[in-house]
Formats: sequence, structure tokens, C-alpha cells
Amino acid sequence: MPESASDPPSPPLQSQDDETALFRKSWTLYDTISEKNYMFHREIYAHVADLLRQRHQAGPYHLLDLGCGNARFLAPCLQIAPPASYDGVDLSASALAEARTYLNGIPNTALHHKDMLQAIEDTDSAFDIIFTGFAVHHLDAAAKQQLFHACAQRLAPGGQFIMVDVVREEGQSREQYLDGYLNFMHTQWTEVPPDQLEEACAHVAAYDFPETLADLARMAKQASLSQTQLISRHAQHHIVRFTP
Repeated sequence: MPESASDPPSPPLQSQDDETALFRKSWTLYDTISEKNYMFHREIYAHVADLLRQRHQAGPYHLLDLGCGNARFLAPCLQIAPPASYDGVDLSASALAEARTYLNGIPNTALHHKDMLQAIEDTDSAFDIIFTGFAVHHLDAAAKQQLFHACAQRLAPGGQFIMVDVVREEGQSREQYLDGYLNFMHTQWTEVPPDQLEEACAHVAAYDFPETLADLARMAKQASLSQTQLISRHAQHHIVRFTP
């Protein structure tokens, strides 16, 4: 399941009312998952807050959030360590509308209704931190590599690319990963209504294409992000920092 509400893609002729209804439905499910901490949001975003606090102590910083969704989980971290500017990117207009509420009080906030890869390739701005939460695993390998190159080009000197995402074990195929994750969902997500659980499982089976940590490190290195640091992992859910 994504932090971003942009997956699966909306039908091309979908009305704004339909898009809003779909967003509300998917976010109700995601709220249930996060409130029960099934994807370790509490632990993960405590680490993210620490990373941002460390950067904030070093001086003003500019942050780009790729696939920001409604920014519900990152916003409290930004309150702790306010950036000089925050740019959030997502394909869902409804998610961005809700993000404005969560980001209230964060200075110099800009939200962009765009594809995250297109957005970072189109901008001329430099960022001290590029963040993405549970969004990159929806890209295929070629698009992931493209994203790493774009991030490397948009990082300011001393910048860092922080990725929160699901990751496969070394030597594990996608099919083996899916078998394990779907079993994890069926056995651990006990308070998700059965129909919603099946919807979530279908989404994961169709749209999740996680890489191994070694694959991510290789892609980063090819993009001149030579340092890959595993900040923390909670089952399949990882926090990884990439730096030049």
C-alpha cells in the first residue's frame, strides 16, 4: 500500500467527484492500516523525524516530497524540524487538497499535481532532502533508475535522498516476496474488514514491484549516489538514505 494516493492510476475519463470518492475509500483503508501500525508507521516516522531534526540542526534546508499523498505522516516530522521550504508532489488532487490541512503552519509550502518522476525532472530547483514514502516500489526498474538519476541531479551539495519503502530480501523473487507479504497481510492485519483486506491484497499483487537493497544500492551508485545507508528496517519496510 502506498503513502501516495496516486496508485492505481485513475481512469482517464474519471470525474473529480469520482476521484474524490475513490480517494476517500482508499484512505479509509489506509487509515485503518496505519492506526493499527500494521506497516510500522510509528517506528518509521520516528526515525524520519530524527533524520529531519539532525538536518534542521545543521541549518535551513529545503525538502521535496515525492508521492506525498495527504502528507499525514510526514507533517508531524516537519513540525518538529521545519524546513525552509516544502514541495509536495502527487497525482491525486484530492490527496493534495487534504495535505493542505495537515501542512497548515509549515512555511513556504507548495503542492504540485504531477507525476513524481516528471516533477523532479522538470524542476530546476535544488533540495537538501528529497523524501519519498511507500511510492518508489510502484515503478518498474527502468523508472526507478531514472528517478535515482533525477534525484542525484537535484540534490544540493551535502544533500540526501531518503526512501521509505518495502524491500525484497536478497535472492528473493517478486513472486516469493508477494507470497510472504500477502501472508503477512492475511495473518497480521486482523482488524481490516475482509472485503477491504482483499482489495488491499489485490492492489499489492498488481502494483508492488520492490527491489532488493543491493539492487537499490546499485541503482543509486549508477546515479552517483555512492553511499547507501540502511537507517532502519521493520519486517519488509525499510528506511534507506542515499548520498553522493
